Amino acid sequence: MKRFIKNFAIYLVIFAVVLGVAFFYKGADGAKKTAEVKFSTFATHLEKGKYKTINITDRKMTATLKNGNKEYAYAPSVVEISWLENSYVFPQVKSGKLKLSSDPPQSSVNFFSLLPTIIMVVALGFLFYFMMSQGGNNKAFQFGKNRAKLYKENGKNIRFADVAGLKEEKEELEEIVDFLKNPSKYSNLGARIPKGVLLVGNPGTGKTYISRATAGEAGVPFFTISGSDFVEMFVGVGASRVRDLFDQAKKNAPCIIFIDEIDAVGRKRGAGLGGGNDEREQTLNQLLVEMDGFDGNSGIIILAATNRPDVLDPALLRPGRFDRQIVIGMPDVKAREEIFKVHTKNKPLADDVTIEILARRTPGFSPADIENLVNEAALLTARRNGTKIRMDEIEEATTKVMAGPAKKSRVISEAERKLTAYHEAGHAIVMKAIPNSDPVHQITIIPRGMAGGFTMSLPEDEKFFMTKGDMVNMIKHLLGGRVAEELKLDDISTGASNDLERATAIARQMITKYGFSSKLGPVSFSSSDEVFLGKDFSTRQNYSEETASEIDAEIKHILESCYEATTNILKENDEAFERVAQALLLIETLDGEQFNDLYDGKVTPEELAENVKARDEQIAELNKAEAKESERLEEERRQEAEERLKELQSVIVGDLKFEDSTFAEENKPTVKKDLEKPSEEEQTNSNVGWPAEAEEEPKDAEIEADADTDADASKEAAPESKDEYKNDTETDKE
Repeated sequence: MKRFIKNFAIYLVIFAVVLGVAFFYKGADGAKKTAEVKFSTFATHLEKGKYKTINITDRKMTATLKNGNKEYAYAPSVVEISWLENSYVFPQVKSGKLKLSSDPPQSSVNFFSLLPTIIMVVALGFLFYFMMSQGGNNKAFQFGKNRAKLYKENGKNIRFADVAGLKEEKEELEEIVDFLKNPSKYSNLGARIPKGVLLVGNPGTGKTYISRATAGEAGVPFFTISGSDFVEMFVGVGASRVRDLFDQAKKNAPCIIFIDEIDAVGRKRGAGLGGGNDEREQTLNQLLVEMDGFDGNSGIIILAATNRPDVLDPALLRPGRFDRQIVIGMPDVKAREEIFKVHTKNKPLADDVTIEILARRTPGFSPADIENLVNEAALLTARRNGTKIRMDEIEEATTKVMAGPAKKSRVISEAERKLTAYHEAGHAIVMKAIPNSDPVHQITIIPRGMAGGFTMSLPEDEKFFMTKGDMVNMIKHLLGGRVAEELKLDDISTGASNDLERATAIARQMITKYGFSSKLGPVSFSSSDEVFLGKDFSTRQNYSEETASEIDAEIKHILESCYEATTNILKENDEAFERVAQALLLIETLDGEQFNDLYDGKVTPEELAENVKARDEQIAELNKAEAKESERLEEERRQEAEERLKELQSVIVGDLKFEDSTFAEENKPTVKKDLEKPSEEEQTNSNVGWPAEAEEEPKDAEIEADADTDADASKEAAPESKDEYKNDTETDKE
């Protein structure tokens, strides 16, 4: 900021000097000018013979009066100069009363008239050169320079030990780091380290995070840049930035270049929009040449990340460029447990929270989802002024991350509540009745997001493959709501539209992608082509119209058979179905344990409602007590801080009073008044305004001893508040 102000001031001074010089020369020309008069006045003076000399040039007339003054006028376009000359000028010239003259035509350029323009051009040239010579002020002119940032050690580096899970992935990257540290170990064996490593995975799986850990472990220059930083509206800029990046990397070899979201610049060439000569393809071509061209880039390792490996150009993925692909998948239950431990390390958890249970209840969650879940739970705890995160907050945070916040204030008619209750109860009963289905975790009729209600199931074990029976059961689960509406309400609604879409998509995949149809056989009818910018706009249908008709018939057959089976399941479990629906109308939300009790007939909806009401009242009382305790601790911390400040001020003022007796005697009234009523400024900084000879800071040992004494006193006054204070502070930080 200071540098900007300095340069701006210099530019302003230069501009003021240029304007001053220009106005000086303009003023010098203006000093020769005489008074301007109207043409009628000029003609009157000429008629009366008041002029000694007259100069007529074009339509400008300049005359000298007999008293020596000069004046000039311009003849209007409607007046002929010859008339004025014949009527007044020539007769007086003949009589000798007036002298006539005229300026010669300008045949050459007047240097002095061009001098202001020359000075302005020279000054602007100097100004432009000065701006270009400034390192931080020429970004607008450095289009072809790369925008890579050099990763610097700042004492907060991320190491592989900080990355939870991803054991095999870290081993692959540790090999790269070891090569950069001990290249002779591999060169003696004739081994060649991979030139490029591509990190592939879904969003939020930790690709960028593990690359930062690689930078922390490597101990070599680490350049980071995004794929979009190469893209520019000007032709040739992207390729220029690639060249500049590798030139800079060669100067700092051995080093690592990390390109995040490389799919922005590495998409397939030669199809779709843009043809084969657009700016993006030129940038990609230059990147291909730099990675594996005639000039070797020994000691430079390219590290890239993307969640769209399917759109990358094949030339980019061949050996010699990106030799190795590391897939960063979704964490399993063990990895999720480690991730939960990392993100809950500095958060106070209640006794009912168990990390192992949290890991089992969050299948399919990415590390980013888990971090967001824990943060949402902390925010919910702070909302009720709590001091520890309970399992209730974590459950609510999980549901909030998956389905959105609850909209309890939405006004819903009783008919719609009844429809939603039977709809969600139908889903839950079908899940429970079908063997080997995932257990029901939560049922609610409270709107969340775009859904009027939902039924959540959590798998007990990790599944990496789906069988034909599993997919058929999924279709039955989805159709449970639609069948329940038809059985209980004698009508159907639009609430099952999303269920039908998902069920139809599963059935179509069974037939066209996985070959589960006994009629069509083990044949795949799906196209692998995907429509996206940079590829074809349409996909080919690689089967006949007769086959398409048979596919539609098979899909319809699967859906109809599942619909019939779902109807039978709900009819067989009608009593449990009714109990679950009535309980949803009473308490709106059921967890897995409550649902199982209702399904087995262990509790009636009315009894469950009473139990829930009593539990809610108990939790409300507990929340009030915890909120009061939090306020009390906050007040104690505030009072302790104020007391320590006052005691520290008294120590400083007392030392000054008793150590400098001469100053106390000379200024006794003033000092007494100041000590009796210290001002706010003196309370903040009590030594402000004291003379130089009276300034003496108290010794650090004395202040530290006093602070320790205060800390001990506060500890004896409130021995149990230390842990609570620590926990509450950590909660506030989160």
